Amino acid sequence: MTLPKLAASLLVLAALSGGVVGLTAWRIGARTAAVQAAHPPTGQFVQVDGAQVHAIVAGSGPDVVLIHGASGNARDMTLALQDSLSQNFRVIAFDRPGLGWSDPIPDSSLRGQALHLSRAADLLGVRAPVLVGQSYGGAVALAWALHAAKPPKSLVLVSAPSLPWPGKLDPWYRLTDTALGRALALPLASAFVPQGVIDASISGVFAPDPVPAGYDTAIGVMLVLRPVSLATNTAHVNALRAELVEMAPLYPRLTLPVELLHGTADTIVPLAIHSGPLSRLLPDARLTTLSDAGHMPHYSQRPAVLAAITRAALP
Repeated sequence: MTLPKLAASLLVLAALSGGVVGLTAWRIGARTAAVQAAHPPTGQFVQVDGAQVHAIVAGSGPDVVLIHGASGNARDMTLALQDSLSQNFRVIAFDRPGLGWSDPIPDSSLRGQALHLSRAADLLGVRAPVLVGQSYGGAVALAWALHAAKPPKSLVLVSAPSLPWPGKLDPWYRLTDTALGRALALPLASAFVPQGVIDASISGVFAPDPVPAGYDTAIGVMLVLRPVSLATNTAHVNALRAELVEMAPLYPRLTLPVELLHGTADTIVPLAIHSGPLSRLLPDARLTTLSDAGHMPHYSQRPAVLAAITRAALP
């Protein structure tokens, strides 16, 4: 190829690449603006070390703090539990750092998130709360109990990962655990992942239970596709196993009451790997196995979850 032809080819390639980058950036901006307009913050904000924490607060009585799982936000917990709990408790549901409407923080480890949210709770006047953590949020609740200066009254862990698991994460997380994957896959996903892929993912998380009608719209699930939130979420999940390896030896020191609820059909966070063994490590644990329930029993088995929270709040 002659130099003029090579130069012309490179110019065409650069133009095409620039067009893809420009289209991706435009699509991310438009998508982010639309989802934020459709799902604005519904709670209040507190500042912790210069970072904004979004909290949805309702009801009065003893404090119950709700901590959501991966890929979600506080609305996942409030949609399922707030109306019932707020009749007897003050319910505080946090967006975890970098998700929902809470700012990201430099230390996004389980411990870092737990300490950050515990400081936000202090600013809201929370005292000796029952911590309710679902899925990844349960691991944050465990870290809160282990590391916060002011311990919670008790824990309610719903489908929570707590111990290292065999095998690897799914291909999406393995891809985004690489620098190249983060540079390429994250912006493309933010821009172009279609609604059908989101719907299939939600169905897989709820399986074998049905997805509640209107769930994705009610919780604003597309908020997680914003670039900062997507990067934060993948980083959290990719770091989880190593963090659980470090936390697991500390569990026997947790003498507070712990309610464990886990579905027997949960394939996302299997009972036999997590809550089953954890119940034998904790000095004061009560394990409730939920027959044929999947990963989201705060929806499919709501009465059992509410009953566990009520038990955990008892003097």
